[in-house]
Amino acid sequence: MFLTNILFKKVKSKHIMVQMESVVSGHTFNKIRERLADKLEVIRFDPFIMKDCLYKEKKKVRSM
Repeated sequence: MFLTNILFKKVKSKHIMVQMESVVSGHTFNKIRERLADKLEVIRFDPFIMKDCLYKEKKKVRSM
């Protein structure tokens, strides 16, 4: 018996790229995280206000 592509499961990637958005100014950047991890929240330098502020995950961009 020959195995065909129909019998194989589609493999999901372990990482995804997400868009992070500043809570203060709306500045965005992309970051890679694991698929099964919780949503990201990081403190990072915001170039618009020239201070550190909180960035929250906004949406998924693509699989890696």
